[in-house]
Amino acid sequence: MGRYRPPAPKSAPYITQEGYQRLEQEQNGLWKRRAKVTKAITAAAAEGDRSENAEYIYRKKELREIDRRIRYLQKRLPELTQVNAVPSDASKIFFGAWVELENEQGERFRYRIVGADEIGDDPAHISMDAPLAKALFKHQIEDEIHVHSPKGKLTYSIITVSYID
Repeated sequence: MGRYRPPAPKSAPYITQEGYQRLEQEQNGLWKRRAKVTKAITAAAAEGDRSENAEYIYRKKELREIDRRIRYLQKRLPELTQVNAVPSDASKIFFGAWVELENEQGERFRYRIVGADEIGDDPAHISMDAPLAKALFKHQIEDEIHVHSPKGKLTYSIITVSYID
């Protein structure tokens, strides 16, 4: 029996303006880095036998990784929708909101709901596809939300909602 896994569901195609600019800068930086790597490959290839040339082998691997990321960004960037407008009802939680939460133990957390392509840059960013973000949508200050997690059912109170950092 095969180990077939269905493809993961596509993440939501939304991104903040800052996140989109970061991805564009990454793509431009990769093109510049690619030019340097191809020059290094050419120099390493000129040294002779490529099968035992560690520099050549390493640079080819690096070039494949750069090309893979460039291909991904070239496909993904046109699909993304930049969201930079504040919603009409700014008291409720929607995409791009900064939210301060308090758990049952009195600990406070501050998160920003962003697109899946932006997570990882900042630990305060959570994907809009995450269970916590889904539970937060359309709630407002002083609402209590419940999130099912591997640790069990977690309860949070919403302290503040803002669309400006």
